[in-house]
Parts: sequence; structure tokens; C-alpha cells
Amino acid sequence: MKQRSAGKPDIELGKRIRLRRVEQKISQAELGDKLGVSFQQVQKYEKGVNRVGAARLQQIATALDVPVTFFYDGDGKAREVESLLFLDSSFSLRLLRAYSKIKDQTVQRQLVSLMESIAANEA
Repeated sequence: MKQRSAGKPDIELGKRIRLRRVEQKISQAELGDKLGVSFQQVQKYEKGVNRVGAARLQQIATALDVPVTFFYDGDGKAREVESLLFLDSSFSLRLLRAYSKIKDQTVQRQLVSLMESIAANEA
């Protein structure tokens, strides 16, 4: 019998686990402690190297304070979490947090314009 290997759905699931963990400001080691696994195992789940079983996914959902359905698209339609997957890097998260602290809409618009100009020059 051929062993099932991790694939694209496992990678997407891992991204969502990482997204929620970073949102909650929980380290891989802290999540590992809550699950009774090493931080290396959490890394493997987040990268999609190792598959996440149903029972483990329930534990992860409980530890990250979300329903299990948070990790799935369900009917295949885009969900809000898809637009947040860019937060895969700490720099993106820092940028979003800093931007959200700016209260002046004029400054917000200027910042967006500046970033769009920089991005256009990079292309």
C-alpha cells in the first residue's frame, strides 16, 4: 500500500496554521508545547512537509482559538483569510500593524501612493 504524501492542500493548510499562529503572537515552540510536539514538528506542519491528521487539527484549532473550518475553503470560494496569506513574513505583518496605527487618512493615502510608486519602479 502506497503511503500518502503531503501535497498542495497540506501546504495551504500549513500557511493558514502559520497565519493564525502569527496573528495570535504565539511562537512555534509555544504552539508545540500546547500540542505536545516539538517546534520542529510545528514547522513541518506549517511548511506542509508533514500531514496534519483530524485529531491534531482539532488540537491546533483549539490552541489557536478558531474553529476547524478556519483552515478550509469549504466550497472553494475565496475567503477573507486568502487575502491575509501575504502575512507569511514578519515584515508584512509589521507593515500592516504600523499602517493600521495611522489615524490620518491623508497620511494613509500618501503612504499607499508612495508604496505603489516604489513597487512600479521595481517591476
